[in-house]
Amino acid sequence: MERSRRTFLTAIPGSALVTLASTWASTDTQALTSESLHNTKSVGEELVTLLEDISARLTVQATEERQHTAPLIDALLTTVTDIIDGSRYNRPVKLRLHALAASLSQTVGWHRFDYGLHDEASQYWIAGLHSAHTGGDRDMGAALLGDLAYQASWRDVPATAASILERALSGTLHPAAQSLLQLRLARALAAQGERRATLRALTAAEHLLDASSGEPVPAWCAWMSSADLAVDSGQALLDLGDTRRAHQLIREGRKLLPPSRDKTRGVFRAYEARSHLDLGEPERAAAAALEALQVAQRIGAPRCVSLVRDLVPAFEAYPHAQGVGELLDQVAA
Repeated sequence: MERSRRTFLTAIPGSALVTLASTWASTDTQALTSESLHNTKSVGEELVTLLEDISARLTVQATEERQHTAPLIDALLTTVTDIIDGSRYNRPVKLRLHALAASLSQTVGWHRFDYGLHDEASQYWIAGLHSAHTGGDRDMGAALLGDLAYQASWRDVPATAASILERALSGTLHPAAQSLLQLRLARALAAQGERRATLRALTAAEHLLDASSGEPVPAWCAWMSSADLAVDSGQALLDLGDTRRAHQLIREGRKLLPPSRDKTRGVFRAYEARSHLDLGEPERAAAAALEALQVAQRIGAPRCVSLVRDLVPAFEAYPHAQGVGELLDQVAA
């Protein structure tokens, strides 16, 4: 963990990520749980429970509170990894510490990702993957590989994303988790124009989400819902050129989204703006993009702002359409 924190500025090639995913998918995690011979300070369950409670409280805060809570989560991760590296504990405590480190690494990685700090994000996720290995938590390992794959898709390397996701799918049996990974796989395949494989992954994602009803869901994918399924399915179809069906799904998904998920709503509205542009509807696109931008600025969601900025060249083709001028002015400001 300490070595991983010192290498944040090192970019990781896609081939290395695929190799890492392959190793994770085939490794016997029991071989990764040897006890340290150099620990001196004893740590018990009471302290771990306290750290877990603090983590749970911090990580559920709203996006707009992140400017205050993100440094605390960073510090908590440092505390946990320092305890792992420099303390003595029994096996149950060890497993809980590594589970907590993996979860916190995932959260910190997403904070970095949202701010466009991609090398740092991937390093946190890889550090979390090592903790998940050591703790024998294959569900969390699959989650972190899924995050690395999402990042690869975001950075326009969909082939790498698809390769990682195919390996991540072997690591979790929960239907909701598999649904999320299949949905991300569909997005990666659609970006490569692989229609048949995309539709197969979308069908699997839908069936798996239906099958997850009533079962306890891993925390890392508890937010997964029919709204996410609809919007990301729409995005995949948009990449395949099925514009009208894509627009319908994106609109339906946005309406299904609960009010508590403002950041996701902003991202969905940016997706909706793109679908309106593809339909040649600049006025509706401008309204959706403007709402996405305002939500992102209010809650502090730079990734959503980036999505809107990426649409600016397309909007510049409609300088006289209603709302376009206002949108361009706000983006420029």
